[in-house]
Amino acid sequence: MTIRAKLYLAIALTVLGPLATIAVALHGQNTLDDRFAEVQERAAHRALALELKFGMSDVNGWQTAWGYDNGASRPIFESSVADFRRDLRDANERLREPRERQLLREFEAGFADFMRLDERSWDALQDGREEVTKRILLGPELEIFEQTAGTAERLAAYETQQAGATEAAFDDAQDDVRRRLIAVALGAAVVIVLLLLTASDLARLALEGERQRRAPQAS
Repeated sequence: MTIRAKLYLAIALTVLGPLATIAVALHGQNTLDDRFAEVQERAAHRALALELKFGMSDVNGWQTAWGYDNGASRPIFESSVADFRRDLRDANERLREPRERQLLREFEAGFADFMRLDERSWDALQDGREEVTKRILLGPELEIFEQTAGTAERLAAYETQQAGATEAAFDDAQDDVRRRLIAVALGAAVVIVLLLLTASDLARLALEGERQRRAPQAS
C-alpha cells in the first residue's frame, strides 16, 4: 500500500471511527433503556400479583374476625374489600398477556364466589343464626379462599418467572453492548497504529528528501 493510500485510509478512519463509536453507543443505550423499562414493568407486575395475594388474605382475615366478634369488624372488612377491588381493577388494566388474563379471570371468579357466600354468612349473622355463619366461613368459604389464594400464588409465580427472564435479557443486552464497545475500541487502536505508521513513513520520506537536497550541496 502506498503512503498516499495509507494517508487517505487513515483520514477516512479518523472520520468514521468517532461516528461508529457514537452510533454503537447510542444504539447500546437505546437497547439498555428498552430492556431496563421491561425490567421495571415486570417488577411492577410481580409486585401487583403479590399485592393481590396479600390483599385476598387480608380480606379473608377480616371476614373471619367479624364472624367471631358478632360483626364488630365488618366495617374494617368492607374497607379491606374496597382496597382489594382497587388492586383488582389496577391488575385488569395492567396485566394484558394471555396467561395473566387467564389467571385473573380465575381469580375474579373465585372472588365473586367468595363475596356471594360472604353475603349469605352476613345475612345469617344478622338473623341471629351464628352457627350458620360459622359453618359457612369455616367450610365452603374457606375452601374458596384457598382456591383463590392458590390462583394468586400461580400468578405471582408467573410474574416472578417472567421478571427473571427479563432481567436475564437485560444482562445479555449489557454484555452485547460491552462487546460492541470493545470491538469499536479495538478498531480505534488499529486506526491509531495506522496513523503512527503513516506518520513514520512521512517522516522517513521527509528525511530522505532533506538528505537528497543536501547531497548536491556537499558535492
